Amino acid sequence: MTTIAVPMRPGGAPAARTATAQRADGSARVAFDARADGVTRLDDLYQRAPCRVLFPRSAAGEPPQAVLLTTTGGLTGGDRVHVRFAVGSGARATLSTQAAEKIYRALPDEPPARVDVAITVDDAAWAEWLAQETILFDGARLHRRVEADVAPGGRLLAIESAVFGRSAMGETMRRGLLHDAWRIRRGGRLVWADGQRFAETDLAPTPPAFGLDGARALATLIYVGDDAAAMRDRVRPLIADAGCDGAATCIDGVLVTRLMGAEPPVRRAVMALGAALRAAAAGLMPELPRVWHC
Repeated sequence: MTTIAVPMRPGGAPAARTATAQRADGSARVAFDARADGVTRLDDLYQRAPCRVLFPRSAAGEPPQAVLLTTTGGLTGGDRVHVRFAVGSGARATLSTQAAEKIYRALPDEPPARVDVAITVDDAAWAEWLAQETILFDGARLHRRVEADVAPGGRLLAIESAVFGRSAMGETMRRGLLHDAWRIRRGGRLVWADGQRFAETDLAPTPPAFGLDGARALATLIYVGDDAAAMRDRVRPLIADAGCDGAATCIDGVLVTRLMGAEPPVRRAVMALGAALRAAAAGLMPELPRVWHC
């Protein structure tokens, strides 16, 4: 949507019209805490359009679940979304997204869309940030940053993905930008920092394309916990059978798994690895929440 500003010249005559695009600035804050009887309940909720949070009924034995959506149907240049997710001591909770987020073409003079996610996990808590894919259309520009601070004894499973054009629709992202950054802290101490930047040369569907080697989708799965090394040994055989390129490593209690390839195999691998991790680490159902299967 655009608004037309009509400045006035001295004397009251209208000057030339200028168009200023309206841009979204959404925010969501979701916090869960454990009651004295150990049951996890919603502790705090704030939402500002276009962000909205829904609370579907969780399956038996599953943590309370919140589902984030953007009512604009996607983001474009200059849009901003801020997400804050906190899980208190002894609580267990899941925050996922309703569907794939779409990033549309940005105008030449616009800044990139920006998505900032901050996660806080207290001691003996389990938190899941299970974002579905971010689809970038041709000409889209996005800065995405995920920061997490996990207390000693707390555990976190986080997923972020990117798809460069919808292959089923014959779309290809040839121009644009994805800058993806992660910051993971344990007990306030920075233990892992990572940044990826993909632009035109990396996105090209033919060589050199050295950044992606022709892959049109990539994903990052993060698991933070004292048993991260054991979880690495569980996911590596699954990566070998995933049908896409991938690898897993463990750094100071942080398991980092990266996948890249065609869109359908990467999504299937994300769902398989995410399901295996939550089942092995937290004793949850060996599948991602139902919103992922809609």
